[in-house]
Amino acid sequence: MKNRLDWNRITQWAVVLLIVLALKQYYSTASADGLRWILAPTTALVELATGAAFEFEPGAGYISDDRTFLIAPSCAGVNFLITAFLMLAVGKLLRDRSRNIGWRFIPAVALVAYVATLAANTVRIAIALRMHRTLLEIGWLNPDQLHRVEGIAVYFGFLLLLFVLSERFYSGRSSTLLRRPLVPLLLYYTIAFGLPLVNGAYHQGSSFWEHSIFVLLIPLVLVLPLVAFRHYAVARARNAFHEPFHLDAVIEPTRRWLLPHRRHFIRDCELDH
Repeated sequence: MKNRLDWNRITQWAVVLLIVLALKQYYSTASADGLRWILAPTTALVELATGAAFEFEPGAGYISDDRTFLIAPSCAGVNFLITAFLMLAVGKLLRDRSRNIGWRFIPAVALVAYVATLAANTVRIAIALRMHRTLLEIGWLNPDQLHRVEGIAVYFGFLLLLFVLSERFYSGRSSTLLRRPLVPLLLYYTIAFGLPLVNGAYHQGSSFWEHSIFVLLIPLVLVLPLVAFRHYAVARARNAFHEPFHLDAVIEPTRRWLLPHRRHFIRDCELDH
């Protein structure tokens, strides 16, 4: 029975990793036409949220009615979809590694990842559209860099939120992010930086390294406060645990409170007798 369980688990791990690699490879060469399965619902939600109107331009994506804003294949959020699917699937396999898991969890986590991707895409594009209309500029960042920062921050923020919700759903723990904040960070780095690097994306030159700097730094900036707060909380709890207990700290305040009231206590006792 144990051997059967081991082979079933190994096969599930292999299938999850194959799905991730296959989807990553597909996305690297997919056109707007091949991504309509995620661009179309994303655009519909953006139209609902912003009131803007878009139409599909073959080979390009969904372009706004004023022809100034394009929802292109890079807006599809497939990297987020892959990362979310991997995080949920790996979490399920590791969490329930001592028992047999049915194969239905793979399409289940794929559906959750897809819905989360649509939500993240909608928020990201709605914010980007607002920034585009207001011509927002911040310091030394040009519009393209600002758009990149906004996208990474939104996607990684949604990944953190999804991690918290999934851990709370499965284990009932609401503080998991404070205990293990590096889990979503490492998965994000693997998909957004590690795989492109292995596939030779560095041959693109400076554009790849500029993008990589944003990919590496922005999630780290979001996670570092959580790590610092976690270390502070642990250190404070450890100090409180090891702090010696002084009986005088309890006796002395009690004695000071009792002295002014001792006559009332004596009188009450005499009346009771």
